[in-house]
Amino acid sequence: MNILFAASEAAPFVKTGGLGDVALALPGALAAAGDEVRVILPCYRTIKESRLFSSARKICEYQTPLGWRRQYTGVYEAASGTAGLGYFLIENDYYFSRSKGYALYGDYDDGERFAFFSRAVAEGLGRLGFPPDILHCNDWQTALIPFYLRLLRPVPTPASVFTIHNAEYQGRMPADFASDVLGLNREEAHILEYEGGLNLMKGGILSSDAVTTVSGSYAEELCGEGNPFGLREELRACRLTGIVNGIDCGLYDPRRDESLPAPFSPELPEGKAYCKAALRERMGLTADDSLPLAAIVSRLTESKGWSLLDGIEEEMMNLGLQLVVLGQGEARYEDFFRRLAERYPGRAAVCIGFDETLARQIYAGADLFLMPSRSEPCGLAQLIAMRYGCLPVVRETGGLRDTVPPYRDDTGEGRGFTFFDYTPAELLGALKRAVAFYRDGARFPALQRRNMAGEYGWAAAAEAYLRLYERLLPA
Repeated sequence: MNILFAASEAAPFVKTGGLGDVALALPGALAAAGDEVRVILPCYRTIKESRLFSSARKICEYQTPLGWRRQYTGVYEAASGTAGLGYFLIENDYYFSRSKGYALYGDYDDGERFAFFSRAVAEGLGRLGFPPDILHCNDWQTALIPFYLRLLRPVPTPASVFTIHNAEYQGRMPADFASDVLGLNREEAHILEYEGGLNLMKGGILSSDAVTTVSGSYAEELCGEGNPFGLREELRACRLTGIVNGIDCGLYDPRRDESLPAPFSPELPEGKAYCKAALRERMGLTADDSLPLAAIVSRLTESKGWSLLDGIEEEMMNLGLQLVVLGQGEARYEDFFRRLAERYPGRAAVCIGFDETLARQIYAGADLFLMPSRSEPCGLAQLIAMRYGCLPVVRETGGLRDTVPPYRDDTGEGRGFTFFDYTPAELLGALKRAVAFYRDGARFPALQRRNMAGEYGWAAAAEAYLRLYERLLPA
């Protein structure tokens, strides 16, 4: 098959979160399975100024209609160095080379910017020299691509797959966006109409041949009565499929990770203790192996569950643990963790911001990984943590429920410590169980080694997507 994977970001070119990782790893896994895969994404300013762009070659240019506008569109092709995998970059400096900075999202006209990208992809299918059998789109920024495939009917028209990575962000636009930006009449815009305005994700759901999300439990939650984001009936009607994400196990490998002070593995776990000592020294924490070291590597936002800690921080620290925090986000949570570090010197440390090297050192040095999310479509951090022998303490929601089975004392089965009800008491209870388990002799390191040896890669997900693609193709 020829598979074209459309996304608003993709490592190694540009990444702000999990989507950037997925748009690198999943296409790579599909190419490794023998298919021809290309990733198409906007050519942001940060890409054009990177060394990766130096070897890209321009293959075509054309005008993309968008309402009353006709916008210049250049297409560059870049190699990946991996057999079967390549990249197309959609160039338009007005939309993607803004002078004010390097942020991918957050401009007042994000709807117009990604509407242009979607139309440019649909208009360019016959110009790429790569006729796709499958066009796989991701999140609201590419949701109009399946809509334009239905509207424009390019020949040949690929089968379309739309994946929801986070249903909280749907591309909601005012009603006049249909005529002012998209140039649609009322009949054409009807499929996008939702709650008095437009919803681009709705258009992607209803226009695609198949719709997926990134875990089975998240699919159930989106189709269930408790879905707080809307589009429940549309998601039920499309028979939403959940396929759990993986991680790049070559990239996240404590045996070979050069950012760690010492390598380790399930067979040779001794290096993890050295990583813990080095992390404590770097973060100014007391060297006391009777205290488990708990870690947070996260966006500091409400959806990640940090409000649960407000009011139980003293009880949490009285359990006898240390805490290291790396993240940034809402000011109230940044301030909360700063105050916690000031109140417990030597036992709590915080770094506001993001540092990839420090993140890996935290995964490698910590004993427990805290992820009490209110909502978590899949989550990659808990998979990386387990790969590095850091036992997760998580809420049973979305992909956390699917990837972290609760540890059972009677059978020894499970991977971490979980709770279901979104309450501070439930979180505190899970932490108490985890700390008690840490102090229980040989069982804790045995579970660390078993988690390190687990399978967290993309092979199973890639196989599931390939089966889905094959069902969409003519016999």
